[in-house]
Amino acid sequence: MPAPTPEQMREHFLLDPTVHFLNHGSFGACPKPVFEALQQWQLAMERNPVEFLGRRSAALLRTARERLAAHLGAQADDLVFVPNATTGVNTVAQSLALQPGDEILTTDHEYGACDATWHHVCQRTGAVYRRVEIPLPFEASEFADRLMAAVTPRTRLIFVSHLTSTTALVFPLAALCAAARERGIATLVDGAHAPGQIDLHLDTLGADFYTGNCHKWLCAPKGAAFLHVRPERQREVHAPVVSWGYVAGEDGAGSTGGHTGFDAYVGSTLLERRLQWQGTRDIAAWLSVPAALDFLAANHWPAHRSASHQRALALQARVLARNGLQPIAHGTDFGQMVPIPVRSSDPAGLRAWLFDQHRIEVPVTQHAGQVFVRVSVQAYTLDSELQALENALAAAGV
Repeated sequence: MPAPTPEQMREHFLLDPTVHFLNHGSFGACPKPVFEALQQWQLAMERNPVEFLGRRSAALLRTARERLAAHLGAQADDLVFVPNATTGVNTVAQSLALQPGDEILTTDHEYGACDATWHHVCQRTGAVYRRVEIPLPFEASEFADRLMAAVTPRTRLIFVSHLTSTTALVFPLAALCAAARERGIATLVDGAHAPGQIDLHLDTLGADFYTGNCHKWLCAPKGAAFLHVRPERQREVHAPVVSWGYVAGEDGAGSTGGHTGFDAYVGSTLLERRLQWQGTRDIAAWLSVPAALDFLAANHWPAHRSASHQRALALQARVLARNGLQPIAHGTDFGQMVPIPVRSSDPAGLRAWLFDQHRIEVPVTQHAGQVFVRVSVQAYTLDSELQALENALAAAGV
């Protein structure tokens, strides 16, 4: 059976039909059956919150993590759910025992919120946040060498995106992780855009810490993400909120004071105990991740991913043929998000004009003096929407 058409896929989503939605990358979009699964989990929780959270949650979350781990090429014991990738980055950053003069090495393409995290941590600890320029046009073969050439004896961790937010580049990470491990340097990957957009094999990739969102390209509900930690690093990771996971002994034994909310976690892994139970919270988005994986499997997602990638590149080529600018990387360096260089001196104004005048929801980003329209093409994206953007950019003269 062939993959459903974009028109057929659009029927599975709750998106406003009056908006050309070309910004799946920012917050994702949840399919109807996955959203219904979310609501069913919330209903089950409210029918008996004590039973659901106090006695069932550990096993339910374990099952969901096993499904996600299999999809990510990882082990369930090595990952925990977090609300978003920024929380995952913060969890690791706040856990590191940094000393004055220690260095965190990164690139100049990182997400602004994570840059802010590291600036805060370094200000508090006296560590140094060093950004290495990754010039455009991007050459993947030079990436690992450029970063490793900037390593010093004080470098403690290399922090990089898997897919960059502003420039939509896919950074090749395997060689970098291997080189860093040989030097005894830890690696933390911000994979916010990676799950569902590119194939992941976390055990093979070899990053010490990897965090990614499920609510973006995996199409899970908002608030579903994960943090993956290699086994030898798990004792270093501490929860942002100290709760019952710090009461039980490190072997999983010990008293919880009769608190039923944590009883089910006694005997679990240290990573799970510390990070999974941080007081009362709605875990329905996490439990809905298997429903999202089922939705992707039922709708021939590899075919959609490939077609979306090609459609994005074709749109980029058409716009650049008109405005005479050059792409910032080879087509193989992008996934389903593509940055289209445009001639604009007012990125915020262009974004607002596209939405207000043409009902096109798309971000306009900036990097190194260049302006980009960052287009996300998903299985539900209609050719007419891509044409609407192309026409609007031509009308704007950019």
